Amino acid sequence: MAAAQKHVLRVYVERDTALKLTLLERPKSVEELKEIIQERFKPRLDGDFSLHYEDPDFDGDLCLLVDIQELPEKGTLRVVRPESDTFSTASSDTDILPHVPAIQRQKSWPDEFVVPSFGYEMDHILEEGNRVYEESGKLLKLKRSQKSEILKKMAETIYSFKAYAHDKELAMTAQALIRAHPCLRMTAGEDGALGWKRHMGYKLASYRNNLAKAGVAEVAINTGRRSRNNPNNDHPHQNIKKARKAEVNYITNLPKDQTPASLEKMREQIMHEVEKTERNYLVIGKLMDTTYALRRQEIVGAVVAPRVRDVVDRWPALLMESQMVAEFHRINNVNLRTQFYKELDRHTPRLITLFRDKAIKTGKIAEELAKLMRIYDIREQHDVNTRRALVLRALPVYLREDASTLFRTCDSADGPDLTDTPVALLTVVTDDTTDSALFSPESICIVVEDEILVNGPTNLADSFLLLFGYIYALDLQYPKKLELTFTFIQKVVMCLEDNKPLKGRLLTLKNDLFNE
Repeated sequence: MAAAQKHVLRVYVERDTALKLTLLERPKSVEELKEIIQERFKPRLDGDFSLHYEDPDFDGDLCLLVDIQELPEKGTLRVVRPESDTFSTASSDTDILPHVPAIQRQKSWPDEFVVPSFGYEMDHILEEGNRVYEESGKLLKLKRSQKSEILKKMAETIYSFKAYAHDKELAMTAQALIRAHPCLRMTAGEDGALGWKRHMGYKLASYRNNLAKAGVAEVAINTGRRSRNNPNNDHPHQNIKKARKAEVNYITNLPKDQTPASLEKMREQIMHEVEKTERNYLVIGKLMDTTYALRRQEIVGAVVAPRVRDVVDRWPALLMESQMVAEFHRINNVNLRTQFYKELDRHTPRLITLFRDKAIKTGKIAEELAKLMRIYDIREQHDVNTRRALVLRALPVYLREDASTLFRTCDSADGPDLTDTPVALLTVVTDDTTDSALFSPESICIVVEDEILVNGPTNLADSFLLLFGYIYALDLQYPKKLELTFTFIQKVVMCLEDNKPLKGRLLTLKNDLFNE
């Protein structure tokens, strides 16, 4: 029997971003290969795409991969998205997703950090150092300028993913450096990367300081802190404005060819276009793309966070479902709908099993879950929307959070009391439809900062998705009473990893979910 054919591929998921893919055997079809690539490199790939390979018969020119037998054992693949990929596949034809401008960050923190090249001369020195280390175990002694050169390049690469890296991420980069160049170990023991981690932290801080002086908005926003000359300013380490929910483009500089005045005119044009009976969604989308930096500087960069009502009054297009989805894409480079439903549906069977197992036990949590399961079971129709609604309603209960603060109800005859409601989904019910409204409500309103922001879809999952999107678009913090629920959606469903450690209950759920 012939041995399985191994494939080592370099996959370009973006124009300048290549990732390594190793396959122990040839996939059965091109579609199976695409599914493998999507799974390995999530959430970088969403929506439809085709694969092109470098055909040696045509001097390495790209050819569409149609027959899986054409897949090279070692070669390069390119992901090519159709133009229609700018449209959400799960929404109306007006749900436009933007192309991220080149000046913005286009990559989230990688699963595996790839050490950059340090230039021909430095790479040659390291190659020789690695050879000597393998032969004799002798470590490479760097000059001060050489060490500074390596640290600067590493800081630039780290910053290309995020401005404020956590200790865990710095440790990852230091370990990657030692794996790529073992001659750079600072000690012969297991902690050979510890010194590099510490030095990278200092160098990254210095690099941020230089960028802030150059006017880079993402880090300049945190300058002007307390110092000897300004003793009354904020403490240097308090209220730092940085991405806290794994945002890729948290705040950006204005486009080079635009000024605040020109962008303000565009904002006024957006307001005028939104007021029209027949809106030009393409024009609105392009203007919202161009004015993204101005909008984020108003929302994130203000000394005092603006009220949500004031933000949407200035930017009414954010109340359009299509533009809210597009705004999420601008911030994270992830298709909100595609990613949310793909992962939610993938985990739904296992989650329902966990909920049922918990429901048969004793205690208040078990009783609440049992009630939800009874209402779900007596329904005649168990379609995908009902299953999604069950998971979203049961999730906070399972995590021992107060689900009533997220899923609010009110009688159609009475106005709701929304006092102390940071975010919620408000369902209007009557006395005889309370139970049935859990999974198929007649109407849902999205509540933010104690007032109704917009009427959401009657589909509970769609409304939850929009609420989650608004949290990012308006730079809101997760409610403390629902922090575990929203963190689960962020990390497990949306795959937006911030590398912060999970709290006990959430870590247990994640382990139960992935260790079937």
